[in-house]
Amino acid sequence: MKYIVIIPARYESSRFPGKPLAKIAGEEMIVRVCRQVEKAGVEAVVATDDSRIFDCVEKAGFKAVMTSSSHRSGTERVEEAYRKLNTDAEVVINVQGDEPFIRPEQIKKIVDIFENNPDAVLATLCKKFDPQQGFDALFDPNLVKVVYSDKMEALYFSRSIIPYVRKTDWKNWLKEAEFYTHIGIYGYKAKTLSQIVKLPESSLEKAESLEQLRWLQNGLKINVALTEFSTIGIDTEADLHAAEEMLKGE
Repeated sequence: MKYIVIIPARYESSRFPGKPLAKIAGEEMIVRVCRQVEKAGVEAVVATDDSRIFDCVEKAGFKAVMTSSSHRSGTERVEEAYRKLNTDAEVVINVQGDEPFIRPEQIKKIVDIFENNPDAVLATLCKKFDPQQGFDALFDPNLVKVVYSDKMEALYFSRSIIPYVRKTDWKNWLKEAEFYTHIGIYGYKAKTLSQIVKLPESSLEKAESLEQLRWLQNGLKINVALTEFSTIGIDTEADLHAAEEMLKGE
């Protein structure tokens, strides 16, 4: 199968306008994402709605495509870019433009799902939660939790803690059960990508504000692979400063 990574990157952000162009160790965030994807040996294309991001990416030697500014999600932007590129890639991998620490191994994990399971149509990653992070970290609604079947297919994603450990005081949950957190990289069969952007917002998606619940609620299977690594998304300027400090410590 042939694969392509499309990186959605919009300029406007309520918490951090111009985020893709913010520099980490002297290099624009979106360029760093492209470099990380390049290490996986998969073609990378940035899908953006802003000429400044487009020019930055092209100047760095990577490919970009202009897309509409009216998209409601990165998935919609990725789908438009896929159509405009007229590529023959059968699988599209969505790596978010604010994930400058995405690892090549994680992209390869998505590829492996499709290589090993010809019936797979959607794929994503999750990571076992480290109990040493504590219950407060697990309770954070920005840390999305996931439960999956013995066939490594997602059963549900939630901002709440799942599973609920019955008959056990919550203070002991981390000792009594294993928890898994979602890593927001996706793979789609091209036909499935075209299908999911046409689906209306679902009730579970509205409740949790998690797009992938729309797919599950419509009966689509999402295959899951485990990764040992967390990603560090940059949502605010404070996150950017923390990333800079992390690089200094490497």
